[in-house]
Amino acid sequence: MPLPRRLARFNRVVTNRVALFVHGWLPGCAIVLHRGRRSGRLYRTPVNIFRHGDGYRIALSYGQGSDWVRNVEAAGFADVVTRGRLRRLVNPAVGEDSNASWASPPVRFVLKRIGAPDYLDLEIER
Repeated sequence: MPLPRRLARFNRVVTNRVALFVHGWLPGCAIVLHRGRRSGRLYRTPVNIFRHGDGYRIALSYGQGSDWVRNVEAAGFADVVTRGRLRRLVNPAVGEDSNASWASPPVRFVLKRIGAPDYLDLEIER
């Protein structure tokens, strides 16, 4: 089972505000820019991101039902700031790998420990 929603709410109010200052620059981190499905409001969500094939893979530590994931799926794209660069990523696809075989050993350990098998794949817009 992914991390509890209660922790997600705490992170949204407290931790994410701090993380937004550094997540656009650190390796393995990114800020996903997405619009609300109903409100149209612009949101910024810090995430852990990994190069995967010709695109990127984002670990979904709170599961695929998170609002930001649903916003990206509905839009069909997301703008992502990683290592100081803005990229448009398209064709979101949620997947599941209970072994997190795509991740490095430390990341794999954490994902398996918290029971977060879901990920989001995105392609770089050409």
